[in-house]
Amino acid sequence: MSQLQWSPTTEDDLDALVRLGEACLERDGGLPDLADPEHMRSAFVTDLAISGRDELGDIVAAAAVGRVGAGGLTATGLVDPAVMGRGIGRELADWMVANSVDQVRFVLDSVSPEAEELFAELGLHRVFAETVMRHSLKHIPFVRRPEGIVTLPFTDDTSEAFQHAYAASFGDQAGYDAGRSRAWGRWLREQRGFQPENSRVAMDTSGHVAGFVTVSDGWIEEVGVVPQWRGRGLGAHLVARTLTAVSRDEAEAAWLAVGCDNPARALYERLGFRSRGTRGLFEQRAPGYEG
Repeated sequence: MSQLQWSPTTEDDLDALVRLGEACLERDGGLPDLADPEHMRSAFVTDLAISGRDELGDIVAAAAVGRVGAGGLTATGLVDPAVMGRGIGRELADWMVANSVDQVRFVLDSVSPEAEELFAELGLHRVFAETVMRHSLKHIPFVRRPEGIVTLPFTDDTSEAFQHAYAASFGDQAGYDAGRSRAWGRWLREQRGFQPENSRVAMDTSGHVAGFVTVSDGWIEEVGVVPQWRGRGLGAHLVARTLTAVSRDEAEAAWLAVGCDNPARALYERLGFRSRGTRGLFEQRAPGYEG
């Protein structure tokens, strides 16, 4: 046993939670929001949340279980790298499972090698993972806009074009959900920190959508290119243009997250992005799974 003192997490623990998040980011990287008080409040100060304190009273582990929409239960946790190897991660996993009436999904904003090993031992399978990438904005490449393309910012007049670009860019991908596509425009407006002036939709000379990019608080949220325009440098142009726009807003860096198996990761690396860790989703394998 770890011999930590466990207690429910409260609002008074927020500063300590941020320090815990910063420690995990420094060692393993991951979602930079782990150093943001608002993110840590929403993720770890919930109705069902615990924190573990060491002999000095410092919080060195935390976990929470919550329900996200209709998607069932989602659990998350953090362990300070300084105390890894003492069985704390297993304690947290056991607590999260014990406090879940449904099958639980584990979302980790900072995936460590120890967490990967533990979840494998527990029979949990990583069903999704994305690389968190950072651009220092010190050296931004110039990528010429393809001939025959104009880009327009997000406005009431262009919002429908953005939605068409989203559907046309992702409609050929496995798992595409037309219902989610219809709700995407509304969700985009409600996104915290959404920057309509830096988000762009690309149109050809006939008025047809060719691609888009959306930006929130220095994050490149989504980039899409319709099939007819892929391989012509449009995606690279949209990302490079966004980097320039973000730098003019005096941001210290630009961020994005890309699926670990997504070939677009190579493009982002050529444009100057560097990996800053992994975030992932873990679930129990379905009965009969033989993968």
